[in-house]
Amino acid sequence: MDGPSIRRVGVVVKTTSSEAIELGRRLVTELERLEVEPVPDSTSARVLDSSNGIPRTELAAAVDLVVVLGGDGTLLSVVRGDLGGTPILGINMGTLGFLTEHPQEKLFHMLHAALDGAVTVEERLRLDVSVLTPGREPITRTALNDAVVNKSALARMLELSVHIDDEFVSRYKADGLIVATPTGSTGYAMAAGGPIVPPELKNMLLIPLAPHLSLERAIVLSKGSMVRVKVHTDHTAILTVDGQFQVELADGDWVQVVASPCVGRFIRL
Repeated sequence: MDGPSIRRVGVVVKTTSSEAIELGRRLVTELERLEVEPVPDSTSARVLDSSNGIPRTELAAAVDLVVVLGGDGTLLSVVRGDLGGTPILGINMGTLGFLTEHPQEKLFHMLHAALDGAVTVEERLRLDVSVLTPGREPITRTALNDAVVNKSALARMLELSVHIDDEFVSRYKADGLIVATPTGSTGYAMAAGGPIVPPELKNMLLIPLAPHLSLERAIVLSKGSMVRVKVHTDHTAILTVDGQFQVELADGDWVQVVASPCVGRFIRL
């Protein structure tokens, strides 16, 4: 990993895990010993007995490295914010470890390797997802995994008009639609029958959920594509971004998905 020396390290812990909190305290002690400033996010600061902290979605842009001690959900809560090009080291303290891939016993080895510049930084595509409702300000969130337009509970299937780069592609009758990154291709997208895409390819995936016509399959798009989905429904639909942000959609709403100009950067050996 090339670049300026690491002087400030963001610390994010899964606050419901006593194990993660204890390891976070050890991490803070080690950083102070190395004369590197530990900077917890506001939520983690409370359990690490720190008097100050930075909002989690703003933390990465304020430090040189972020260490996340938790599961994939904890890491996603960091990655949906302003990253500012800062690399992230994910240590698995949860039940899933697709993103927080390093085991906790490797924390200090990985930390020292990162401080010495002896690691690789892998870039991951992110998506900017916007809800466009006539007469209202757009709502925009960032996804590392996927954006999912889905029917609400007990509702009938949706009709979704899909446009790619302003060209009409298809009007799906389905339970929903997934727009995924290569990172998300091993999650919900794969369960819905989509392909697994290596992250270095930077493609976007479009996967219908239980489509009415069996010939409607996943589509692989280039990074530069713009996907626009118009919702046709007589009931409520739901947009979910990375399984953490949710907004209701009504008939006539549009969901627009493009590649974010700011990628996620993850530390690997």
